[in-house]
Amino acid sequence: MKTLRVRDLMTTQVVTVRPTDSLKQATIKFAVDNVTGAPVVDNRNHVLGIITENDILNLILKYQEKLANDVNPRYLLAVPMDGEAGDSKINEANKAISEMKVEAVMKRSVLTTTPDAEIVEALRSMMAIDVNRLPVLEQGVLVGTISRSDIIFYIYKRKV
Repeated sequence: MKTLRVRDLMTTQVVTVRPTDSLKQATIKFAVDNVTGAPVVDNRNHVLGIITENDILNLILKYQEKLANDVNPRYLLAVPMDGEAGDSKINEANKAISEMKVEAVMKRSVLTTTPDAEIVEALRSMMAIDVNRLPVLEQGVLVGTISRSDIIFYIYKRKV
């Protein structure tokens, strides 16, 4: 039986974002492409970091905590990121979050793997540091990602 490698399961059509993209742009990409995170890359497809929906949602919660300290609590999630509320403080918070650049919240330390790595080792790494995906690099360039979902889908396909 051959050893299963990252290249056998990885996704090669990778959704990426740029460090200068706004959080609004990143959020739209996540929603439209149905992903929970994306590598942050430069113009040569070198990985600079990673951003996830958790990073964005944690930022929203931080802003929400500031608003909740007011006498009349205001709720950011009641208004779309680009929506207008009848409340100037919510509008200011939404604008600040929407316009913030990805580089301000992305994680710069990123564990990566290679296409030739054994899938078990990639999974072990993901589980050890509790991440959903690893960028796959070949000679320093992003060529794909491997995610827990890719592995689950592979298991499913083999069972059907």
